[in-house]
Amino acid sequence: QVQLMESGGGSVQAGGSLRLSCASSGLTYTINYMGWFRQSPGKEREGVAAIVRGAGFTYYSDSVKGRFTISRDNAKNTWYLQMNSLHPEDTAIYYCAARTVGGMAPALENTAYKYWGQGTQVTVSS
Repeated sequence: QVQLMESGGGSVQAGGSLRLSCASSGLTYTINYMGWFRQSPGKEREGVAAIVRGAGFTYYSDSVKGRFTISRDNAKNTWYLQMNSLHPEDTAIYYCAARTVGGMAPALENTAYKYWGQGTQVTVSS
């Protein structure tokens, strides 16, 4: 089992920045992909960014590419999402997630992730 805990959400004005953190515990050596997802009211959960725990390859949705950066600190079993130039449409609950298998599923496919954090609210005002 892997446990995940997000932190760092909050409220910010458009154009501002926030940094989310996801601390993992338990069988962290089984994690293959570390991801960030978000969900806003009335919308499906969408993949935002993912990083391969070992090689460090990164993946981003088109909506955040160039504004968000995912990184990890394997020694701390923690990964991060630096969010810059935030837009009101970035408002959502952000979840971190851990995927323990590789396979052919896209890096931002939420059904491929087994473990999820409880979510943290990010609100961007105009």
